[in-house]
Amino acid sequence: MVDVSNKDETVRTAIARGVVRMKPDTLQTILDDNNKKGDVLQTARLAGIMAAKKVPDLIPLCHTIIVTGAKVDLETDPELPGVRIEAEVRSTGKTGVEMEALQAVSIAALTVYDMCKAVEKTMVVDNIRLVKKTGGKSGDVLIEK
Repeated sequence: MVDVSNKDETVRTAIARGVVRMKPDTLQTILDDNNKKGDVLQTARLAGIMAAKKVPDLIPLCHTIIVTGAKVDLETDPELPGVRIEAEVRSTGKTGVEMEALQAVSIAALTVYDMCKAVEKTMVVDNIRLVKKTGGKSGDVLIEK
């Protein structure tokens, strides 16, 4: 594990995004709140927030950090068709929160997949990526707006 004891504490943020592509009929079950497992979007939102706090338990050599804020937004998109996911994670510490944001999006996407797999077997979790980070030695990085 990298020693971060000599690094300065700074406010750090990271934003990640991803999508779950699905058939229009599957998306309609989400829009109609007609999924047998319950509210897909709210469950996935909660799963993503919980996941942001569990990174060091699941990814080797990641530091335990105090997540001071985590927001996961899910938006249905009939043009995709599917669900767009964005996570923003904040912390004040010595190491970044990129992995926390990426894991939040990943687990939110997998939760959508799990809750809808009885309706459709061909969904695709796609394009999970970091789009922005702030704070730390490397400063602010904007990968995509």
